[in-house]
Amino acid sequence: MEKVYEIYIRTTPERLWEAITDADIRSKYNFGASIRSDWTPGSRFEMGSPKAPGLVGEGENLEVDPPRRLVQSMVALWSEDVKREGASRVTWEIEPVGDSCRLTVTHDELREGANAELYGGWPMILSGLKTWLETGERLTTPGSLQYG
Repeated sequence: MEKVYEIYIRTTPERLWEAITDADIRSKYNFGASIRSDWTPGSRFEMGSPKAPGLVGEGENLEVDPPRRLVQSMVALWSEDVKREGASRVTWEIEPVGDSCRLTVTHDELREGANAELYGGWPMILSGLKTWLETGERLTTPGSLQYG
C-alpha cells in the first residue's frame, strides 16, 4: 500500500531540507518528536522526545541527496499496534517551484490494511511544517503538540 502527500511551501530547498533533518526544528511540527542522525546513506536515525516513554521511531537512511531527496526505512514504535506493522518506507522529494517548493512525501511498503496510525498523521505534520517555515509559528494540533 502507498500513501502520497503533496504540499507547496514558500521556502527554499535548503531551508526545507534543514527543517526535515534538524532535530530542534523537526520537533516543532512532528508531534513534538525530534529526529537524530548523521544523515549519510546507510546511517541510522532515531525519533524521540523527553516526554515520550521511549523512541517513537527508528530506521535507516537509504538515500540522502540534500536538498532534493531523502529515502528512509522506518519502524514506528509509539504503540504496540504499530510496532507489529514492521518497517515501511518514507520518501521526501523537494522540487523548487518559483519562490516555493513542492514537497512530495510518499509513505509506502505498507501492508494492505496497515494500521492508519502509521500514515494518518501526515496531513498534520506537513501542515505544521508549512506553517513553521512560512510564519515561524507552531500549529496547535495534536500533530504539533503530542510530545511537545
